[in-house]
Amino acid sequence: MQFAFTEDQLAITQAAREMLVETCQPADLRRMLAAQAARDAARWQTIVDMGLLGLLAPDEAAGMGLAPVDLVGIAEAAGYVGLPEPLVETAGIGVPLLAALGDASRLAAAIAGESVAIGYPGRRFVADADTAGTLLLADGDALHLVDAKDVGLTRQESIDPFRRLFRVDWTPTEATRQTIGWGDTADRGAVMTAAQLIGIGQRAIDLAVAYAKERNQFGKPIGSYQAIKHLIATAQVAVEFARPVVYAAAAELPLDSVASRARISHAKIVAGEAADLATRTAVQVHGAMGITWEIDVHFFLKRALALRADWGTTAFHTARVLERIMTLPTGPDLTFSSDVARAA
Repeated sequence: MQFAFTEDQLAITQAAREMLVETCQPADLRRMLAAQAARDAARWQTIVDMGLLGLLAPDEAAGMGLAPVDLVGIAEAAGYVGLPEPLVETAGIGVPLLAALGDASRLAAAIAGESVAIGYPGRRFVADADTAGTLLLADGDALHLVDAKDVGLTRQESIDPFRRLFRVDWTPTEATRQTIGWGDTADRGAVMTAAQLIGIGQRAIDLAVAYAKERNQFGKPIGSYQAIKHLIATAQVAVEFARPVVYAAAAELPLDSVASRARISHAKIVAGEAADLATRTAVQVHGAMGITWEIDVHFFLKRALALRADWGTTAFHTARVLERIMTLPTGPDLTFSSDVARAA
């Protein structure tokens, strides 16, 4: 199988990436942090105007009717810039779930910029609940759709200052309970989180490279020393090896098989490992300055630490990979075969 993005997919991703890089620089993040702002209103409106929130919504709901693989590059770009706004969670998880529920009015509101917060089973706190119009919450394994006005929120501390977490107090009722379950929500969350982790890792490497070119010791840039080169190269290799796994997981997500779920878990594991290595390497390359908050790498280090534990622990995802290994054929032609994913 030859896997490559189409020209349309690349064009959408490139347009979104350019917008995010232009509007979400570390200086913008520092301004938001100083103002304790939940989001940048102008940037969020641009996201809405570009139609990014409706990429995975069906055509009949004024969406673009695309697949998760069409969003994965945008999720990676969101990670690359450390985007505070809930673009990925709303577009990649909330909108498809509202479409599955058949709630046309709420779906239209989400596409128009009213973000969706997800309280999936096992997620102790809900991200961005304070700016959401609709909350999709769990009572046991049951899915409930709840208005923002009907919940109480208590802010919780996060290692990532831009990850706004809340304990949500609410009362489940028959009126809020939905007839369908969570479906593939957990897998969508894992794939989109893995994509963000890849972006985070790449940004950390880029920051390390830029610093290594500028910082001089003993009369020459520290990037000219093999020790620094090897550190950064090792981190870049980890990101490059993880990236195609994440892309393949996004492409196979709709298959909903033992093999495709294992691919998703594999992606979440290796993306988390790559981001962890890249961000820690970037801190090390910056030397003593690297442990100070004034260095931009910390935005990405803290986001990586937060996301690596979200949408399934490493232990959970490792168990799913082991299940695939123990129950399906393996070998050079089978372990990573999409045909196995379709058949299993």
